[in-house]
Amino acid sequence: MSRAGRGPRRRGGRLGVVALAGWLFADLLLVLALVSMADRPDPQADDRPEPRPSKGGSASPTPTGPRAVDRHPQEFEVAGRNKGDLVRQIAKDTRKWSGREAALVLTFGGSSNGTVYAHRVNGLLGKARPEMFTKKTATDDYHSLGKRAETAVVRVYFYTAPGG
Repeated sequence: MSRAGRGPRRRGGRLGVVALAGWLFADLLLVLALVSMADRPDPQADDRPEPRPSKGGSASPTPTGPRAVDRHPQEFEVAGRNKGDLVRQIAKDTRKWSGREAALVLTFGGSSNGTVYAHRVNGLLGKARPEMFTKKTATDDYHSLGKRAETAVVRVYFYTAPGG
């Protein structure tokens, strides 16, 4: 009988055993990683303020756990070339959110080269409101083909209020 037309012959199913061992190893590694991550203490536990006593003399409870990010962003628009004008626009448009800290900023610059403009705007956020846009604030630059050049829509995701 001719062996033509048959696939490669495996010795005793050895290829299947090796593949199964590889998947088993990968699954075990994943389980170990998950167990290791679940066993870690809260990384921001030392950053929490101490509870302050209320008028009754007992300490009021403070929320525990890391801060969350509000899923509903706030938006404003800026336009122009002049850095000073852009800083003033950012300061004016973010005044209503004074006292809040931004977690994430997505900036959409107009036209096909909008990422360059968005990067420029993101670089000025900390100059306009240093308490709102800190070094911890993550920013990202995008372009929006539907907008004019030298305009940007700035979408800000703030941290939630403690306990919120």
